Amino acid sequence: MPHYKSLGKIPHKRHTQFRKPDGSLYSEQLFSTEGFSNDYSILYHTHAPTQIVKCDDPIDVNPIVAEERMLKHRSLEGFNVKPEADYLDSRKPILVNSDCHIILAAPQKSTTDYFYKNADADEMIFVHEGSGVVKTCYGELRFSYGDYIVLPRGTIYQIHFDDEKNRLLIIESFHPFRYPKRYMSKYGQLMEHSPYCERDIRGPENLVTNDLTGDFIIKTKKQGWLYGIHYNTHPFDVVGWDGCCYPYIFSIHDFEPITGRVHQPPPVHQTFETDAFVVCSFVPRLYDYHPLSIPAPYNHSNIDSDELLYYVDGDFMSRKHVTRGMLTLHPAGIPHGPHPGTVEKSIGAKETKELAVMVDTFRPLKLTTTALEIENQGYVMSWAE
Repeated sequence: MPHYKSLGKIPHKRHTQFRKPDGSLYSEQLFSTEGFSNDYSILYHTHAPTQIVKCDDPIDVNPIVAEERMLKHRSLEGFNVKPEADYLDSRKPILVNSDCHIILAAPQKSTTDYFYKNADADEMIFVHEGSGVVKTCYGELRFSYGDYIVLPRGTIYQIHFDDEKNRLLIIESFHPFRYPKRYMSKYGQLMEHSPYCERDIRGPENLVTNDLTGDFIIKTKKQGWLYGIHYNTHPFDVVGWDGCCYPYIFSIHDFEPITGRVHQPPPVHQTFETDAFVVCSFVPRLYDYHPLSIPAPYNHSNIDSDELLYYVDGDFMSRKHVTRGMLTLHPAGIPHGPHPGTVEKSIGAKETKELAVMVDTFRPLKLTTTALEIENQGYVMSWAE
């Protein structure tokens, strides 16, 4: 999905001899999606990226589903997920289906003694609290509050935090993330009506070539199991690369809201899409300017999708008792809408300072045991007058 980028040293032609100063060859690697039929990048390693020296026994990290069938609104207190030191241990799936896993994490420590690769899913990490650097073989990506970090499946990375206070919303997607088709020209450029453009996309920078040998463990997730695979060369030994498949960052603060005379539907907030769900960004914006407009959203019947909303910051005029990091799940099959009293209260309001991330899935989400531990009981009855 990102546009063409090149970093470091590469030969004039792909798949040709590219030699080190000592005359030996660099090792070329094609990193591609959908076999050889979609976006790809070509990386040039100091050493062959295939030198496995040891494999640890795999660990089962499949989420434990507590409820597979449900038809009631749910609310979860995301910040009740307790911090844990290790990044991978801190990742707690709360809602899952065959297309995606919704994960909350509060890691305290950087991944300095291992590398991580998700071989099954693209990852989108929304940074609610914290800052730092994601290190990859493509270079480094500095992140902070409000950033969406998008990592194509198979990307090897380390995440280095600036301090111990971090809160992340992570979406594992078994379908590639892309820009919404309606934002794209037929030649692949983000068009004028898109709420963001190429200038807002931050790719890797500061490519560092680590020409090191030793014992480097890449913890690799595959089909719900975590494998410890040891290599005898550093995975970030790339001297250069180019292509269209690489990690990048987009900040929610760079999303330009689309407004109108009357209330605009959720698709105007769409930020990313997959074949199985969409991701939307609700950002500070002016309200509708029709003289009789009602800023609060109208009641809506979820017919084809589950709606998950993650509250980041600000005031939410349609919902009572909202806390930072709260999630609400409104499943397909029953209507939902503003809480009693919020419609009249919203009339005359000029703007909102809300910040939220929404995920609409086309297949039902299932609650995990962790979700039940952080649930707000009785939320389904909160519309009663």
